Amino acid sequence: VQLQASGGGLVQAGGSLRLSCVASGNIFSINDMGWHRQAPGKQRVLVASITKGGTISYADSVKGRFTISRDNAKKSVYLQMNSVSPEDTAVYYCNADIITFSRTSGWQTSAYWGQGTQVTVSS
Repeated sequence: VQLQASGGGLVQAGGSLRLSCVASGNIFSINDMGWHRQAPGKQRVLVASITKGGTISYADSVKGRFTISRDNAKKSVYLQMNSVSPEDTAVYYCNADIITFSRTSGWQTSAYWGQGTQVTVSS
């Protein structure tokens, strides 16, 4: 199972960016999906999460500016980032709780992470 994130880049303050993350591999089902970010010298923190049923939560710092969404058929999660500021500069990681099945390991629920995509906001 792999998560592939994309969409990062350089954007001016006040601009917008859309991150995408797609899961692939031997996937039976995906539960919660989300985005975290890690700024230089800081810990990785949750930005937004969305359940399989569509329940959403956001960090206070991004409420009203960022929107998380998912497409269960495409095994994808997205993060629309509007009105960005230099404080949003970080590496953004997608994550998902994924259920798999194999004859050797049976049913398993594991947390998977994407490789990270850099978002840089210039002032």
